[in-house]
Amino acid sequence: MSKFVINGGRPIRGHLQASGNKNSVLPIIAACLLTEDEIVLENVPAIRDVASMLDIAAHLGAEVKREGSTLRIRAAEIREHEVPRELCEKTRTSFLFTAPLLHRMGRATLFPPGGDLIGRRRLDAHFYGLEKLGCEVEPDDFQISAPAGMQGSTLFFDEASVTATEHILMAAVLAAGTTEIRNAASEPHVQELAEMLVDMGARIEGIKTNTLVVTGVERLSGVEHRIEGDHIEAGSYLALAAATGGDLTVEGVRGGHFWMIHRIFERFGLEMEFEANQIHLPGGQEPCIQPDVGGRVPRVDDGPWPQFPSDLMSALLVLATQTRGTVLFFEKLFESRMYFVDPLIQMGANIIVCDPHRVVVTGKTPLTGQTVRSPDIRAGMALMMAALCARRRPSIVQNAEIVDRGYENIEGKLRALGADIERVDD
Repeated sequence: MSKFVINGGRPIRGHLQASGNKNSVLPIIAACLLTEDEIVLENVPAIRDVASMLDIAAHLGAEVKREGSTLRIRAAEIREHEVPRELCEKTRTSFLFTAPLLHRMGRATLFPPGGDLIGRRRLDAHFYGLEKLGCEVEPDDFQISAPAGMQGSTLFFDEASVTATEHILMAAVLAAGTTEIRNAASEPHVQELAEMLVDMGARIEGIKTNTLVVTGVERLSGVEHRIEGDHIEAGSYLALAAATGGDLTVEGVRGGHFWMIHRIFERFGLEMEFEANQIHLPGGQEPCIQPDVGGRVPRVDDGPWPQFPSDLMSALLVLATQTRGTVLFFEKLFESRMYFVDPLIQMGANIIVCDPHRVVVTGKTPLTGQTVRSPDIRAGMALMMAALCARRRPSIVQNAEIVDRGYENIEGKLRALGADIERVDD
């Protein structure tokens, strides 16, 4: 185990090259097992969750070669139908190997997936979708089979689940007939997976919408694909720059992924400049909450795309502690995401916890360095942000490996932007 030792109070300034999108590359790695041909992925981030997915792919029989940010995967032969418990427990997206295994082996045995403890994260939609496509599912022991292959069907998700949409999309592209997925998620990473599958030969209509129509094909081919820049990573660093009074340019991102993020930054009195493949947060801005009409307290709440992403709620909450005014945060998707605010209160933040889903933040408040522990990827990044804003004494952010699961070379990138940060082994 390791920890970060951080001396705060320095503005974050400079240029940042966005890493490949974590939420895109993980399902894409699973999708590589849908074909016997080689797939080449570029701009693959060096994060722990990628390493965990590659361990599973290699265990199942895929040849995996990595050179820098370029990854080559060829699953010419699948040797196993079971993913061991210890590999499943490392990442939430381990369950996405189910559909490729069903197509290649006719059966799949997995174990409950790991991932962040941010609330109940149901697998019901996955099982429902697989059953609608003709699979035999034993949810208690995670054994799934498709003895007669999968058949297209019409299904309606009771929630716009990102991972379930990705999973059933992978199942449907090689199923016989036509599958219609209603109330599908349409986040940028879902769109990217669908676009890569189309490049592999899949027939998918309705990409970017909440209804996907998939006509099954007999086989998929290899492809070369570049992972898009991570808008969650970019949003986290932009929020950090704003909180520390810095000036930051993020390169390698798509402006269309920031419509709602930009609206929320405007609610904090902040402006960003958009150019081709980059976003600039100018320096010299003083964040100030813009009240709603009538002087009412505004609200930041998350929701399915194109609403504000849940993965940025923790970062924006820290920004609110360094912003003049009062704002309500309403976390609608995960009942445990807000539990990380207790360390912020200990550091001096003025936060009222209304219930597990809602907190009220009033700023600007000075923060004092403390020893805190990362409970999940996004909260870990948020606590590092708070430490970089804190003064008087150093902060220690324990459980650094949690942050490594989603942020590439985080201490190196922060040091290049002027932060005083060191990783220390416990």
